[in-house]
Amino acid sequence: MHDLGIVIVNWNTREYLDTCLQTVFASRGDFSYTVVVVDNASDDGSPDMVAENYPQVQLIRSDENTGYPRGNNMGLRALGYRGPGDVDAEAPRYALLLNPDTQLPPDALFNMMKFMDQRPDVGVAGPKLILADGSLDKACRRGFPTPMVSLYHYSGLAKLFPKSERFGRYNMTFADVNDEIEVDSVVGAYMQIRKEAIEQTGLLDEVFFMYAEDIDWCYRIKQAGWKVWYHPAVTVYHIKRAASSQSRKAQFEFWRAMLIFYRKHYRATTPIWLHSLIMMGLLLKGGGGLWQEIRQPTPPLIPS
Repeated sequence: MHDLGIVIVNWNTREYLDTCLQTVFASRGDFSYTVVVVDNASDDGSPDMVAENYPQVQLIRSDENTGYPRGNNMGLRALGYRGPGDVDAEAPRYALLLNPDTQLPPDALFNMMKFMDQRPDVGVAGPKLILADGSLDKACRRGFPTPMVSLYHYSGLAKLFPKSERFGRYNMTFADVNDEIEVDSVVGAYMQIRKEAIEQTGLLDEVFFMYAEDIDWCYRIKQAGWKVWYHPAVTVYHIKRAASSQSRKAQFEFWRAMLIFYRKHYRATTPIWLHSLIMMGLLLKGGGGLWQEIRQPTPPLIPS
C-alpha cells in the first residue's frame, strides 16, 4: 500500500505539467507515493511527453475533455477508490488532487502527510498556495458560499470589512495567512483527502464540469463529521488558471457551478426574497445560458 496517491488532470498545459512532475519526483521524505495523470484530450503533446519522460506515471488518455471532477474520478478509481463503502484495501492512505500548474518544494508532500498523520480527525487538508506574483491564492482557504456569505462577498462588504469574521468569511480574510486554521474548504489545486473520508462520502460529483466540485466534496466530507484544515507551514506555488484561461466556457462554468452548489445545499432553506436576489445575480453574472440550468431539477447530493 502506498502512503499517497497523486492524481493530476491535464488539459493542454504541457510545459506546466512537465515542471510539476519534475517537482513531484524531486520530493523527499520517508513515504511512498504513486502518480496518475489523466489527460483530457490535450492536443499539445502532453500525454506523449508524460509517456516518454515519466514512464513511472500511470497515464490515462481520455478521448474527450470530460471536465475536472470526472477526470479526477478516473484517476481516483485507478488508485482503488470507487464510491461510498467501496475502496480497495490497497488504495493509498491519502489521495491528493494536484493541478498541473503547481510546483512543489521537495518536502511539501511529506510534511502535508505528516500533518494529517498527527491529526486523525482531519479528513481534508491543503497548504498555503502562492501565486506567481507572490500573493496568496485566496481560494486555498475558504468559507462555504452560503447565500449570506456570498451576499457579503459580492456586495463589497467583504472588501470594506476584511477583518470581520462575518463579512470576510468567503476568503477567510479575517485570519492571518500564516494562521493554521480550520476552514470550510481548501482548493482542488492541492487537496489532500484521507482514505477513510473518501470511503465514507464517495468521489467528486460529476454534475460539475469545473469549479466548486472541490467545495462540494469538502461540504459532504464535513457533513460526515470530518474536519478541513489549512496548513500554511507548507507552501506550494500555483500558476492559477493555466488551463481554464484557454477555455471560453470558463466564466460560464464558474457561475453554473455556483448555481449547482446553491441549489444542492441551500435552496431548500433560503427565504424567497434572498432566493430571488441570488437568481437575478447569477443571471446577470452568468448570462442567459444559465436560464436552462435554472430550469433543471436539483441534482442529487451524492454522485451516482
